[in-house]
Amino acid sequence: MALIWIAVFGAVVLALFGYVYWSTAALVLSRADASIAAEQAALQQIDDHAGHAGLAAAIEQRIADRRFDDHVYLLADPSFAPIAGNLAAWPAALAGSVGRGNLTAPDWKPDAARRPLVRAASATLPDGNHLLVGRDIGELDAFAGRINTVLALGVLLVFVLAGLASVTVSRRTVGRIESINATSRAIMQSGLGQRIPLRGTQDEWDQLADNLNQMLDRIEALMGEVKQVSDNVAHDLRTPLTRMRGRLEKASGRPRLPEDDQGLINDTMADLDGVLRMFTSLTRISQIETRDRTAAFRSIDLAEIAGAVAELFDAAAEDRGVNLTVAGDARVPVTGDRDLLFDAMANLVDNAIKHGRDGGRVTVAVTTTDDGAVMAVADDGPGIPPHEVEHVFKRFYRLERSRRAPGNGLGLSLVAAVARLHGARIALLDRAPGLEFRLQFPRSPAPDAEPADLPDTASPESAPS
Repeated sequence: MALIWIAVFGAVVLALFGYVYWSTAALVLSRADASIAAEQAALQQIDDHAGHAGLAAAIEQRIADRRFDDHVYLLADPSFAPIAGNLAAWPAALAGSVGRGNLTAPDWKPDAARRPLVRAASATLPDGNHLLVGRDIGELDAFAGRINTVLALGVLLVFVLAGLASVTVSRRTVGRIESINATSRAIMQSGLGQRIPLRGTQDEWDQLADNLNQMLDRIEALMGEVKQVSDNVAHDLRTPLTRMRGRLEKASGRPRLPEDDQGLINDTMADLDGVLRMFTSLTRISQIETRDRTAAFRSIDLAEIAGAVAELFDAAAEDRGVNLTVAGDARVPVTGDRDLLFDAMANLVDNAIKHGRDGGRVTVAVTTTDDGAVMAVADDGPGIPPHEVEHVFKRFYRLERSRRAPGNGLGLSLVAAVARLHGARIALLDRAPGLEFRLQFPRSPAPDAEPADLPDTASPESAPS
């Protein structure tokens, strides 16, 4: 593209110089023609009054006058034999013709450094004689030479600039591409720790390098999450599988008793149900993240969902002496998947009841604001330590104090997946005491719109302290 524009610029420059040359030459020639025509008319008038003898005398008089040094005159008989003038012979270029043209006169000013260029006009007089009047237009010739020199230099300059531009652009482009290739080779050899260097120019290459570095950061983070998920799956499976093997090993060495066997079967089925629930949760999260579930979106009421969730967990809250209440607007319409939003709110309420304090308070609030619908679940428990806030939405992540409690650490991961699908943003607000999970839905979500990205954590001012 750069070379194309250089070629266009060069063509414009050449066209400009050509126009300047053409217009200047036309101006010089028009002035010379006007002067020659006036002189020729004056001489023809002399011929009309004094005959060819008077005309010859007038021509000789002009030749002797220094004011006419740049003029050429020749009076010839009908056979073009010279009668008077400063040319030795009739120019072959104008022989037998009546008109004007450019010619060189080697016998005129033989001592000149260059051969003069003459603009001349010829005419046939009434008595059959021929009259030639001309002017030296050597300045036009010199100007044309300068224009040709400038054109040649311009063409040379354009090619030099094109060469320098092509070399510079090629070296710059190849250099940056090679930097990306070198980083790619280093990544293939040593892992994802390498990054493409930035030059600080803020140009397209720096933007590309920055985007690739961000992509590598994201890939490295995802790889870390995959490793964490694998480690956590292995860790969480080890306990129930070990228990099942221990029971079976113990049962294999004792006599068969129906009541003992039934207890063994029940306990093993309970452990297997826990494992299956974990895999079901993983599958559900993956389906939400990888499949287009927006086709099932419809207008729903968050207030109705909040009431249904509160009714579902009313017994669990009563067992721990927790006061579970629903607050907010009577109707909060949003566009989304009711089942997924029900699951997300249920997970938040379940966490608030489990990890809040006994005899505490859990509030489910749904409201409509200028920015859209808001769904919030708050408790007055111990909250989340600041250094663990950014990890709570990762799969299988559990706080240290919660590792002995039932669960597999997938509830908030499902909430995050549902929020991403609905274009909602999650904020974690420190209520001191307690914690509030807030989902901010867009004001007018379109069912076919792309879901908004979920922030990694709450903003600094909203993070728990």
